[in-house]
Amino acid sequence: MQSNFPVALTRLIHHLMQLPGVGPKSAVRMAFHILNMPEQNVNDLAEVIKKAKSDIGFCKSCMNLSETEICSICDDYKRDQSIVCVVESPRDVNAVEATNEFSGLYHVLHGLISPMEDIGPDDLHISELLDRIDSSKIKEVIIATSPSIEGEATAMFLAKLIKPLGIKVSRIAYGLPMGSDLENVDEVTLGKALSGRQEMS
Repeated sequence: MQSNFPVALTRLIHHLMQLPGVGPKSAVRMAFHILNMPEQNVNDLAEVIKKAKSDIGFCKSCMNLSETEICSICDDYKRDQSIVCVVESPRDVNAVEATNEFSGLYHVLHGLISPMEDIGPDDLHISELLDRIDSSKIKEVIIATSPSIEGEATAMFLAKLIKPLGIKVSRIAYGLPMGSDLENVDEVTLGKALSGRQEMS
């Protein structure tokens, strides 16, 4: 990106453009907004970003984002320990929680199987899921990946691994638009998809 801006400003714009959905014009607007912020606010923003990066890791059980070794959902004894909902990302956990239709536990894969992007099963947190099934009293695994080609491929792969273990494997209902992400689906539709889940053959 060529400009007559000072080097420090150009660097800021360049880094802002690395954020998803931020193009050159948006990055310039954001950069100028930051320059016009009070210095204390800028320092607070920088500190919050650094702290989020350093303090947030993965829950050892479900792989969701957490500031503690075990996240608050896994640590809640009131939740149904026999059901695990498998999702693609931590954002999907929030989407499912917003429906108030699910009271079990989660497992976050952090991606989907996608040969086109060179993402295979070993690149996802599938082995951790199998370890949980082997060492706990899980009776049902709900696969809540998106209704995309990658989401379906991942669901089929998981079902083939898990069903032979004697665990019920179900898939959220097909009321979701093809190719949609769970985080973009409204709570009512997602809630119905969960409650209408069907066992995979």
